[in-house]
Amino acid sequence: MTDYQTVGLDTLHARNGAIKLHGPEGFEGMRKAGRLSAQILDALVPLIVPGITTEEIDDTVRRMTLEAGAIPATLGYRGYTHSCCTSINHVICHGIPGPKVLRDGDIVNVDVTSIVDGWHGDTNRTYLVGDVPIKARRLVEVTYEAMMLGIEQARPGNRLGDVAHAIQSFAEKHRYGVVRDFCGHGIGRLFHDAPEVVHAGRPGTGPELRPGMFFTVEPMINIGRPDCKVLDDGWTAVTRDRSLSAQFEHSIGITDGAPEIFTKSPAGLDCPVFG
Repeated sequence: MTDYQTVGLDTLHARNGAIKLHGPEGFEGMRKAGRLSAQILDALVPLIVPGITTEEIDDTVRRMTLEAGAIPATLGYRGYTHSCCTSINHVICHGIPGPKVLRDGDIVNVDVTSIVDGWHGDTNRTYLVGDVPIKARRLVEVTYEAMMLGIEQARPGNRLGDVAHAIQSFAEKHRYGVVRDFCGHGIGRLFHDAPEVVHAGRPGTGPELRPGMFFTVEPMINIGRPDCKVLDDGWTAVTRDRSLSAQFEHSIGITDGAPEIFTKSPAGLDCPVFG
């Protein structure tokens, strides 16, 4: 049986395994945090070109976050020393910024979480670097569409399995692999909270969705098999078969009707294929 907890601002910091149900003040807090994170990703669009390094991307994310009076959630998180994650080509997630230069034809995911007044706006996008082959562009497009199909299922009365099934069935229709080793998560005052949001599953299973739930939907889709491994740095996850991987992520809130996407791009730049 799933435990739910209707919470006020004084109890939001406790992680006890229950799925938190938030009120209007939580929605407003998440809108502000999500908007800033989306604006930062928008600002990266003209910067992510062949020749830029991932540490230059990280510097921009950190500067913009701090200038807005916010905090990069990843900076110092479990010993992580950067303000975003940058995952190139066969890196699935948690790629570490550094001197790596982006080349023409690469795809790179940038994952940003801004803390605004205690609320976490968690989002990521996969960017096209220069002239990207059609095979990679198609992967990026399908991954974005899979995320949005999952989000469409995030309505009261549905279950998390419905979100997962929508993503998995669409991705596998294109013969792509859906990563199982990482998942979405509850979010709000805490960076990672209940529930776990998997991206492959059966409809009608998992916790029931109720108004006030906040969580991320962030499928990782591989051109090849779904298997992955984590490198010796303890963070970087890559595809075992070295195939390309793409990811998109939104933070959302369950309402009485359609879900609210807190991290939607103000400039309409959520997916580079459509931008």
